[in-house]
Amino acid sequence: MKAVKNVLIVGGGTAGWLTACFMAKHLSSSKEGEGIQIRLVESKDIGIIGVGEGSFPSIRGTLAAIGIDEARFIRECHGTFKQGIRFDHWVRPAGSPGVDHYFHPFSHPSQRGPELLPYWLKGLAARNGQQPAFADAVTMQKCIADASRGPKRFADKDFLGPMNYAYHFDAGRLAALLSEHGQSLGVNRILGTVEHVQLDEQGAIAAVHTQDGQMLAADLFIDCTGFSAGLIGKTLGAPFKSLNDVLFVDRALALQVPYAKPDAPIPSYTISSAQEAGWIWDIGLQERRGIGYVFSSRHTDEARAEQVLRQYIGPAADGMTPRLLKLNVGYRETQWIKNCVAIGLSGGFIEPLESSGIGLIETAAYLLTYLFPFNGEFDAVATQFNQHMKARYERVVDFVKMHFSLSQRTDSAFWRDNRDANSIPESLQEKLKMWSCRPPHRMDFIADLEMYPPSSWQFVLYGMEFQTDMASNKFVYPQDQEAAQEFQMIAQMAQRALADLPDHRKLVEHLCRAASPLPSVLARQV
Repeated sequence: MKAVKNVLIVGGGTAGWLTACFMAKHLSSSKEGEGIQIRLVESKDIGIIGVGEGSFPSIRGTLAAIGIDEARFIRECHGTFKQGIRFDHWVRPAGSPGVDHYFHPFSHPSQRGPELLPYWLKGLAARNGQQPAFADAVTMQKCIADASRGPKRFADKDFLGPMNYAYHFDAGRLAALLSEHGQSLGVNRILGTVEHVQLDEQGAIAAVHTQDGQMLAADLFIDCTGFSAGLIGKTLGAPFKSLNDVLFVDRALALQVPYAKPDAPIPSYTISSAQEAGWIWDIGLQERRGIGYVFSSRHTDEARAEQVLRQYIGPAADGMTPRLLKLNVGYRETQWIKNCVAIGLSGGFIEPLESSGIGLIETAAYLLTYLFPFNGEFDAVATQFNQHMKARYERVVDFVKMHFSLSQRTDSAFWRDNRDANSIPESLQEKLKMWSCRPPHRMDFIADLEMYPPSSWQFVLYGMEFQTDMASNKFVYPQDQEAAQEFQMIAQMAQRALADLPDHRKLVEHLCRAASPLPSVLARQV
């Protein structure tokens, strides 16, 4: 076996450069990592696929781990804060009687007393005779986000604040920031378009060849070539497991829409609005909104999809041409073969409803670094990597599908098909059957394999008005008085938080002013 000293990442973008930064930062700090060379080859002709510009709270730990300041990230990526997702018309169509939206906050339910979900199900959170939504009852976050407040105060340190949060950002600018940062950590950037992959006698990758005649050999290759999966798929033949029979959306039309006024409030959550054949994302950045319609080509056509998108945006879309994105929804059950690892779209893509894309990149980059085969023994670590990533994808699929399968909408074939049991994975059906007679519990989840915590499942489950019959097990939860007091305390603290937390746009502007001077390369791009 030959020690791994030379790593080549093929493809840039967020997947390539985030992986490069993570490896460069953490391998170089270990004795075993001494002398390891990390190179990244990317084509200047391939653009960034910015399907959604949202993230999950794990990104804060990732940015801290690779050494990027929060203020710098906010300024250079035109970033804003994301405190969760507001789901409009997912339960029933627009114009129907009943509540028209629910909220998936990132803050966890209060844990100072008993677990609150069972007591909410028992009706003990009622205010003025009305039962609030689960997210409203157990966190302050929806109240804060609805008032256009940020999740932290001016004086709070990087990546810390009273509320849990992630970010919205410009995907192209994030890739540029990661590229600049990665090179500052010692990653060698090579410009070139790979046109041929050379195998050795054992069927592993020996080198890649670029159009301009470069031959780039390495001990370990990381495939970040996007949907084309040039190494793991085309060369090594890892099969792709399509999810078209479970998650139907396979197209997106996207536009960048300026605010009506420069000082317009910036929502600190993603707005996800259900439509006849999919859903529309609406994300507020500093100077524009990123808006796109994710739809199923089996349930509508591009002309109708564009009409739906324009109706949602209104006159602000006049004269603009939306960008069409074709989505390959699914994943490879084997993402590490011999000396090649797939990260990002080359490994898989789950539609962007819950911002799983960057989260899965973070997981793969961390796992690869943790399992790094310094001694050149690939088989054992590849097995563990593949098992972990496959399990994580399976759980993400169940979580995303749950949003669609619990809808009460029957107004179009898209929603009727999503409710059909034949489209719902058996693993999700088993969970829902179990939760019909008791609320979800942390023991239902394997922490190291989950991207979304139990609270996220609970917020979506009951936001979608799932019914749990508590009649047979109410006696298991005897702390009614303590729970009722905690519900009251949360409502009172929410009002104090409104006075304590700043306006979201003002918080973003403060961080932009506080950021350190731009490095020369990024300064030319702004």
